[in-house]
Amino acid sequence: MKVRTVYRGESFGYGDGAFSKIYLLIKGKVKIAEFNSDSSELIKDILTSPDMFGDLSMDGQFAPDEYAEALTANTVVCMINSQDFKKIMAAYSSIAVAYANMMNKKLRKVESRHSDLVFYDAKVRLLRFIRNWAITDGNKVGDKIILENYLTHTDIANVIATSRQSVNVLLNELRDAGLLIYDRKRIELNDRILWN
Repeated sequence: MKVRTVYRGESFGYGDGAFSKIYLLIKGKVKIAEFNSDSSELIKDILTSPDMFGDLSMDGQFAPDEYAEALTANTVVCMINSQDFKKIMAAYSSIAVAYANMMNKKLRKVESRHSDLVFYDAKVRLLRFIRNWAITDGNKVGDKIILENYLTHTDIANVIATSRQSVNVLLNELRDAGLLIYDRKRIELNDRILWN
């Protein structure tokens, strides 16, 4: 494995064919995204450590337009050739089971996002996104939950499938209702019952 520090805004690909790579996110935040035919970005996932991404099928058959981008400074990843990772899993069943469990969690997350898109409007999708963000990445400080704000309104819009303007309006509504306080660096969630 090779350890690499990736800086905020730096993108990295997954290799090619037999030289495809799997990444282990050790420290930091990474977004997984791709551009569609009209050059609009679709954010597929926001990852926090520890997590895995890259050629997770280990067959070199991943979306060619998909890429990863570091969202935080000094993001640390370990990368391994997918063929080497296959050999490790064949030799150590406990690693194979842990990998299967991680893939199961990823599948459940995708199913949840799909349900959100089908059943909920933009406001509920935003509330559910912030709630999940608070659970995975929030810090409890007294009776508040604090989130490091490393996402732009456009990033959030691309995750919940709405416009940047809608995210701005909805965040302002939540702020005016006293549910959160936000600025460019952090989001402070005030209602622990709603956000837990």
